[in-house]
Order: sequence, then structure tokens, then C-alpha cells
Amino acid sequence: MILLTGATGKTGSETAKALIAKGVKARALVRSAEKAAALQAAGIELVIGDVTDRESVRKALAGVTRLFLLMPNSQHQLELEKQVVDLAKAAGVRHVVKMSSMEAVADAASPIPQAHWAAEEYIRASGLAWTMIKPNFFMQNLLGSAKSIKEKQSFALPMGEGRTAMADARDIGAVAAEALSGAGHEGQGYEITGPELLSFHQVAERFSTVLGTKVSYIPVDPGAYHEILKKVLTNEWHANAVSALFREIAEGESPQVTDTFKRLMGRDPISLERFIRDHIGAFR
Repeated sequence: MILLTGATGKTGSETAKALIAKGVKARALVRSAEKAAALQAAGIELVIGDVTDRESVRKALAGVTRLFLLMPNSQHQLELEKQVVDLAKAAGVRHVVKMSSMEAVADAASPIPQAHWAAEEYIRASGLAWTMIKPNFFMQNLLGSAKSIKEKQSFALPMGEGRTAMADARDIGAVAAEALSGAGHEGQGYEITGPELLSFHQVAERFSTVLGTKVSYIPVDPGAYHEILKKVLTNEWHANAVSALFREIAEGESPQVTDTFKRLMGRDPISLERFIRDHIGAFR
């Protein structure tokens, strides 16, 4: 049995869908049966509980051999991931597939990649088999700018001239499902990207091409955007951590486009143009 955490989020739900498509049985630990109703209807077994609650996790881990570890970014993320790993090991889980990021490296400077790296190291030292799924930037993040693109034909982000190799959550979920259900993935760190390295001005060009109207990217002062984030996100730690990630994109070295997805899945990754077409109702 495979246990999924984070199964109602953008990547977790795509992982669940990919497992369903493969005919693989899986269980999800979720807080809301209503939010997970579509997954249950498709064949995912549900355990209702909170990943922060040890007893809920123990119940969900019964009979599980493989675990998909996906936690929301928070100041308690590392502590919770360690707790789940310990409970998984005690329950007889053999393989942990962790959602991490390409930015998670030994010398990571911002809080979210630092937490991911520390959790990776904890898992590697646990004695369990492991696979790390490490995307760069999610195309689905652009849905947060959909209203502005639709109404103003522009979107504003503090990325400066930074570039990303953004990937679609559907592709990331497909790789996670393969790592959970396939063979030969132990001890691997899979850096997942889309097919292109793009600046956000080039992102705007892709929107313009697909939507048939001029869309502009407006670089925003990072300090001003941080004030906006503080009003939107749940706490100051999260706002600071996301701002630090955006600053790394704006100021850091560009990531490399990888062939990992095509090598594992035998097809090209989803392009930004296809992502926009598939979500055309949100942007037009």
C-alpha cells in the first residue's frame, strides 16, 4: 500500500491521479473528506486526520510500504517531516518519496530550501530507501496572476530578470507516481523541469501568443511585493520565506533544463503554451 500526504494540493492530487491511471492502489491522509471526495470516488482510500497528529499518522501508515511525503511550507515543516519519517520507519515503511526542490542544496540560503535539504539529509540517514522529487517552479503558480492577466493583460512579480525552468504539476505528479510504483528509483534525486528556461518577460510573450493579445510582465520592487504577501499569506514567516525564494530567482543563477522527465516518462514535458491553453478559461 502507498500512503500519500498532501493529496488534495496541486502536486499531491496530480500524483494521486497518476497512480489511479496506473491502476495502483493508494491511501491518502486528509483533513477533509469533502475536499478529497473526488479522489475517493476515483478509488483512493481515505484516512481522515491531521498529519501533525501522531495517532492519525500511525493509523494511516498501517500496512503501508511506500510513503509520499509532501508537506506545506511552514516554520514547522522540518519538525513534522522528521516525525512522519520516524513513524513511517516504525510502521515498516520501506521507501519514502519526498517532494523537495531544486533549490534544496547543502548551502541553501533561504528558509524553505534549507528545510527541504535538512529533511532530505534526515531521510538519507534513516536507513529507508528514498527518492527526492525536485522541481524548480510550478506553472500552476501563474494561476495566482490569472485575474490580472484576464482584466489588465499584465502580471506583476518581483522576479526581475530572473529565469526559471518551470514545470507543470501534472508532470511532477507523474514522476512522483512513477517513483512510488515503479522499480529502480531508490537513491535518486530527480530534478524535474519543463522544456524551456524562461524569463518572466518570455512568459508574458507565451501568454501573448496563446491569448492573441499583448500581455506584459511588470517587475515589482521586492519590498513592495513583500508587503502584499504579508496581507495574503497566513503568517510573517511564510511571507518572509516566499519573498526569499523570489529574491533567489531574481538574483540567483539560472537553473538548467533537465531531460529527467523525458528519460523517466518517455515523452516531452508539458510546455508553458500547453499549460496556458489547458487553463484558457482562467486567463481569457
